[in-house]
Amino acid sequence: MSAKTYFVLRGSGRIGPGKIELLENIASLGSISAAGRAMGMSYRRAWDLVEEINQIFGKPVATRQIGGKNGGGAVLTPLGLALIARFRAIERAVSDVARDHITALQNEIAHQPAHEARTAPSARIKTKN
Repeated sequence: MSAKTYFVLRGSGRIGPGKIELLENIASLGSISAAGRAMGMSYRRAWDLVEEINQIFGKPVATRQIGGKNGGGAVLTPLGLALIARFRAIERAVSDVARDHITALQNEIAHQPAHEARTAPSARIKTKN
């Protein structure tokens, strides 16, 4: 069992671990297309997610670099880097707070007879702020 955190910002914009992972991949791979491929998605899907995040914040979280010897790429803006850092910090805080409760629930599952434990539903905790 684990906690999964996502946030709804500005009423309709949702930021969760998938978008954060995409930004982390852009930062490490230097390319939106490479970041998308690393996650099994097309460039178009990756770019649409970046644009969605840009719309939520009203300014870019990543910018494209045109040209160069490797044909360009992408870099995160200071906002993009701050978004990753803040999301991961909040995610750790939520996990720390939820840990004892999740362990208690996991222990309840562990104490069921084997056939009941196999059919027990999986738990997913989502936090909205």
